[in-house]
Amino acid sequence: MSRRSLAGIVALSLAAASVTAIGTGPAAATRADCNAVGTNWTAQAQPHAAPESLLNAYSDTGKGWTGADSTYSVALSGGRTAWIFSDTFLGPVNPDGSRPRTTPFLNNSFVIQQGQTLKTVTGGTASNPTALVPPPANGWYWFGAAQTSDAGRKLDVVALRFEKTGTGQWDWRWAANYLARFDSRTYKLLSLTPLPSTANVQWSGWLQRDGGFTYIYGVEDLGASKYQHVARVRGDDLTKPWEYWTGSGWSADETASVRTLEGVANEHSVTRWSDGYLLVTHDTKELFSRRVVGYFGCSPTGPFVKPVELYQTPETGGNHITYNSHDHPDLRSGSQLLVSYNVNSLVSDELYDDVSIYRPRFVGVTLQAAR
Repeated sequence: MSRRSLAGIVALSLAAASVTAIGTGPAAATRADCNAVGTNWTAQAQPHAAPESLLNAYSDTGKGWTGADSTYSVALSGGRTAWIFSDTFLGPVNPDGSRPRTTPFLNNSFVIQQGQTLKTVTGGTASNPTALVPPPANGWYWFGAAQTSDAGRKLDVVALRFEKTGTGQWDWRWAANYLARFDSRTYKLLSLTPLPSTANVQWSGWLQRDGGFTYIYGVEDLGASKYQHVARVRGDDLTKPWEYWTGSGWSADETASVRTLEGVANEHSVTRWSDGYLLVTHDTKELFSRRVVGYFGCSPTGPFVKPVELYQTPETGGNHITYNSHDHPDLRSGSQLLVSYNVNSLVSDELYDDVSIYRPRFVGVTLQAAR
């Protein structure tokens, strides 16, 4: 793995030792006017949920995608699922489960699932693959949350542009938010459009349609502290005018956006649950945490309260870190959540020595009312 990618993993995982919910005026008080918040929930987790084994077996073939992070999913027409990945290794894979040092490494890719069949989608050619969104001069794009638009004909992915600021390992920074729009059948990149980027918020954490709006969840990443922000757009076209949650209403001014929760990961989810909402995130209240937690709210803007531990990632420890857990609501099994998280190593050589490390893990989580 490249030095800049390893630096990115560390930056995404840094956290403060103690954080609390951030107030947003009177509405920030803990409310119990919906069952989602009024209920005391307990969680039971089942690791290695589908499609973990399918992706692992595909990776082992070395015929395309062999590992990545981010792990968003979007349901497409015809029973397809688009798996949206950022930093990506491609094949081949050696017989002993290692990667050649010359294996291609891209900053973004898709894996398309239809039934039990998977295929890798990149830019470039088979002999010279490139990222789906080619890197700009002096930088690269990482993928975030995604959705379909235009009655399913388009696949829209929030793309974060990062840029190098020097020659050192840590000399890079987030620069701006973009919308990468693809044809949902051919996966051809149709456009790359700037999105709001003036409030130091990476608007890529999650997209959630609700009540005629698409809610956009972003993260103000200060390294040791990460704060959630909420915006929305009417309909499903993110290129239309945005408005931002101020704590008591909505404003067209991005800088009026308020912090709604501290301690979220750069990638998390906010989905409908019971008669309210469930926020799933890796716990960034502690450094290199193994905790996946859920918060509950009565509205898409929160407040998100009553955190419940959903799972502890067993891979965390030594050189290995876990991060960016979130739900996949389109792939839930009844009321059971499907939560993914990413695994990486702080020692890049390990990712070449063992192809199995840098793959997403999936956990089925059942929430039940406490007795």
